[in-house]
Amino acid sequence: MYALIMAGGRGVRFWPRSRNRKPKHLLDIVTDRTIIQETVDRIKPLIPTRNIVIVTGKSHARELIRQLPEIPQENILIEPMGRNTAACIGYAAVHIQKRAKDAVMVVLPSDHGIGDPGHYREVIAAAAAAAQKKNALVTIGLKPDQPHTGFGYMEGGTVAGRVQGMKVLRVRSFREKPGLRQARSFLEKGNFFWNSGMFVWKTSVIMEEIKQFLPQLHAGLVTIAAGMGKANEASTVRAVYKNLSPISIDYGVMEKSKKVLMIPADFGWSDLGSWDTVWEMSASDENGNAATAGSQTVFEDTKNSFVYSPQKLVALIGMKDVIVVDTKDALLICKKGRSQDVKKVVDALEAGGKKHLL
Repeated sequence: MYALIMAGGRGVRFWPRSRNRKPKHLLDIVTDRTIIQETVDRIKPLIPTRNIVIVTGKSHARELIRQLPEIPQENILIEPMGRNTAACIGYAAVHIQKRAKDAVMVVLPSDHGIGDPGHYREVIAAAAAAAQKKNALVTIGLKPDQPHTGFGYMEGGTVAGRVQGMKVLRVRSFREKPGLRQARSFLEKGNFFWNSGMFVWKTSVIMEEIKQFLPQLHAGLVTIAAGMGKANEASTVRAVYKNLSPISIDYGVMEKSKKVLMIPADFGWSDLGSWDTVWEMSASDENGNAATAGSQTVFEDTKNSFVYSPQKLVALIGMKDVIVVDTKDALLICKKGRSQDVKKVVDALEAGGKKHLL
């Protein structure tokens, strides 16, 4: 069994800590380990590091290699440009196929938080068994605990069986991020699950589905595979990627395939999508206030607030529901519940040509 960790993206909602040169997954947001180090730590009791493949961009490869010395450097694949998750997954699949003709492949984002790593590994192992047994595209459906409008949903259908004591469902439909009213309806119905972005399948099965639904990408992957190990491998990958259309694996394959199954799960998942989620995962005092390790804070008559400030003391007096993030060159102050809007700040900085702050 192999794991692919997708280490692309910028994590703009974690500005001002997350920057182009050092995005979210390379930061120590929740603990003293970076998010991608935690991702590797979680999966390596199940999958040895020699079988963990990471796809990243050129500008982040050196830092990633520094942070993960246990991962063989030949397992770190560098995309010449971002082309969304379908290309990333296909690129890793052909590399895995070169080493193991038809292995089970576990696809993981690099930037999630997991509260119960032991149960998480049990779910991944069950999904791998289902993928092997049923030649299916298996995804992990997360049981929602609130009507969240920031995630895509999957509608669970009939039971396809049980694997290692866990129920396996057919997926009836994929739904885009809903409005609040529809999200409440999904929660009430009880058969809708958050789309985790975690997938398990055999490399042969995902390549067959890419061939059927994304023929241009499949042709490019065949070209990449033919050039692997040759002197012109890097230029071949660049040439192929240059002509690929960016498309997600969800839209390109999962929403069209008839082979999709789901294992419902609940292992304390968080997408770590904003400063609000960091506050939710952090240990707080009796007033609901939290600060990251190393931050210097004084909370006086303050409730439900969060501070990141390792370089200077931050004192909050008479405040409620406030997020403060202080870095060398930027200070973010926002109301709790509004940290998703940090992306608008990043957009404004880009429009204003202030690249030194990005």
